[in-house]
Amino acid sequence: MSSTALRIASWYLLMSLCSNAQSFADLVLVNGKIWTVNPSQPVVEAAACLGSRIVATGSSAEIRKWIGANTKVIDLGGRLVVPGFNDSHVHLVDGGRHAGSVQLHEARSEAEFRDRIRDYAAKLPKGRWIVGGDWDQENWSPARLPNHELIDVAAGDHPVFVNRHDGHMVLVNNLVLRQAGITRDTPDPPGGTIVRDERGEPTGILKDAAQDAAAKLMPRLSSEEIENAVRAAMREARQNGVTSVQDVGTTPEYFRVYQKLLRNGELTLRISTHQPLAAWHRLADAGVGAAFGNPILQAGALKAFADGSLGSTTALFYEPYSDAPNNRGIASQDMIPESKMKENILGADRAGLQVAIHAIGDRANDRVLSLFEEVAKENGPRDRRFRIEHAQHLRAVDIPRFASLGVIASMQPYHAIDDGSWAEKRIGHERAKGTYAFRSLLDAGAILAFGSDWYVAPLKPIEGIYAAATRRTLDGRHPEGWIPEQRISAAEAVRAYTWGSAYASFGEKYKGTIAPGMLADLAVLSDDILSIDPAQISSAKVMITVFDGRVIYQRNP
Repeated sequence: MSSTALRIASWYLLMSLCSNAQSFADLVLVNGKIWTVNPSQPVVEAAACLGSRIVATGSSAEIRKWIGANTKVIDLGGRLVVPGFNDSHVHLVDGGRHAGSVQLHEARSEAEFRDRIRDYAAKLPKGRWIVGGDWDQENWSPARLPNHELIDVAAGDHPVFVNRHDGHMVLVNNLVLRQAGITRDTPDPPGGTIVRDERGEPTGILKDAAQDAAAKLMPRLSSEEIENAVRAAMREARQNGVTSVQDVGTTPEYFRVYQKLLRNGELTLRISTHQPLAAWHRLADAGVGAAFGNPILQAGALKAFADGSLGSTTALFYEPYSDAPNNRGIASQDMIPESKMKENILGADRAGLQVAIHAIGDRANDRVLSLFEEVAKENGPRDRRFRIEHAQHLRAVDIPRFASLGVIASMQPYHAIDDGSWAEKRIGHERAKGTYAFRSLLDAGAILAFGSDWYVAPLKPIEGIYAAATRRTLDGRHPEGWIPEQRISAAEAVRAYTWGSAYASFGEKYKGTIAPGMLADLAVLSDDILSIDPAQISSAKVMITVFDGRVIYQRNP
């Protein structure tokens, strides 16, 4: 349904309700602090919901008029309510799967890394692949990359393909190297790096496109496995007040499962899907445009990569890495040659599809902004809402371009307090000043859409809000904030996690704010994160999650 049709439907719904004195709400919330993200009525005490929509907001006395015999009433007891969180960047199926995979992120040494793989392998059927992991060598001392020799014996006969937590680098064991035919004579593929030891032998670390030769050996997920992963992901989402996500790694197989769950009435999460930019023809040829679908499941957005990641030293910079003076990062396969990327953006945009590009390094961000500018000039004006995913390291000169070009900065604030522990080792203090530049982007007039990058980071918006408001790194070394001038208020962060993310998926006309006619997606919090000391935000909890006018999660007292 188009946004115009939604507005008309909402108007008729409200008119019919107002003209029928016998109508009562299905759900009423009273005696709270409801932060609406609606400038015309920022804070109210109460709200009424009928079906999937909010029908009234105001004082508790006003809203009590909507209570009938069958109305569910929630007395908020002064608690804060915000719109349901909208995570603008998740890997939904991978997030659900990783919850049950080997857990390597908390490993604090190479020995613990090895032992966790050994213990996990012992529980698996013979020959089962070991995947996931989310390891981070920056947690170790010394912070060096692992190699296949560390895990070959521990893994036994199990093929291993475990990713660094940013997803741009994996470690495989010798069994997989042999099966993939990766030897000292194998050249680096375009957009990827096979890490080698001093003898020239592959270490088992494969960066970006170099992962493909090993990844294609893994068995494809069954529909049942995908369904189980989505159900696990929905459980995680509702426990954290997340009612909408933008899945930036959708495959046709995933989309079929989403449709099945939608038909069965099982989706408790609104999903805006992003398929690979290179496959834009399959959507365009079917007549699909941006935000095609309904308020629960959408298609019409596409994603590509300009570069890799900072942690894998594959993010593309103008100047060399401080700790790797011969390396400036690498362009992704999608950017080789750059004319291919432009051709794909141009065709997708001309077909009315939305385009989002992953860019980490300052050079990658500059080039993507320039490509967006060129395509907009060639295709002419329209409401296209180009996005840069991450927008992580920016030159000062490029920050105003987001607003002037109408490019959305789809960012993940939790990364700032994680990467901030070690980022300056990679790029130095001066370049770090443009890292996760929330304040500068907002002040320049850009629109921020916040997300998590789950599975890479926790699917916990409250932690993201804490990160944006404090920038206190996880290692405790920056109590006043890492690059503190880039902090923003908790209110600004909530807006980026609600209205901003809704705007980024063409949904701001029906979600992201709390007002009559909007979808009844809400999160009730244990603490007023808008007024408490920002350092205390991370201790807040989601108490109740409302989706489509129904309570789908309630924390036990």
